[in-house]
Amino acid sequence: LRCGMRTTKCQLLVTNLCVMLLGLSIATLSTVTHYEPRFTLISNISLNSNAYRVIHHIAFYFGICLSMTLILAALLSSVATVRESQCLTAMGFFCFALAFCGLVTAACWRYIHSTEVEDSMLDVYDFVYEEVRRNTSSFRRLELTAIHEAFLCCGKHSPFGDTTHVENKTCPRSQVNDEGQDCLREIQDFLKKHMDFVFSLLGVAIGFTVYGMILTSFLCFSIHFSSNLYRKGKYTL
Repeated sequence: LRCGMRTTKCQLLVTNLCVMLLGLSIATLSTVTHYEPRFTLISNISLNSNAYRVIHHIAFYFGICLSMTLILAALLSSVATVRESQCLTAMGFFCFALAFCGLVTAACWRYIHSTEVEDSMLDVYDFVYEEVRRNTSSFRRLELTAIHEAFLCCGKHSPFGDTTHVENKTCPRSQVNDEGQDCLREIQDFLKKHMDFVFSLLGVAIGFTVYGMILTSFLCFSIHFSSNLYRKGKYTL
């Protein structure tokens, strides 16, 4: 039993280190995503009726809370492993379970609503583009120019009418001369790469969280049975 506990403790300490690094990675990714110029630009331009601004803020706060839960679970589990405390082990298991629920929820939302973020971002660009095409707002022209410069793209390829005057006024000169990329495609490619990385990180975090839950529960039972063995034959009135 003691040999099994030593092996479990070593594995759990290594797992806790990995979980802590994953928690820091999720916190870093959430912060970078929230303050990344392209995401921030779309969020500032989007209207209140558009869902992107809400998704942008919720994703940041959810990611921070999830990372803190993972770090707390790793810390509690590490302290419980060193001190062989059954109470701290149970608390660490609870935090692992809470983090697992959050990770699975995020992964399911990503799978079910796979196109919601993309559609909301494209809707923002379409709205600004059409406003500029109708020459209804000079302020929207500045916003469209900022999008073109941020994504290094130029307008959108549409079979409906001649809209080259929009590109001439809002695209960077190099993009106009070189027939820049379609902005809708550039936004889709940028978001797909980002979301694929997020989904991969969530998958790795789920795997380590499940492994941490298994080791923590095994350690908890080992501590319980080990303490009962130490008390065997010792009785007090």
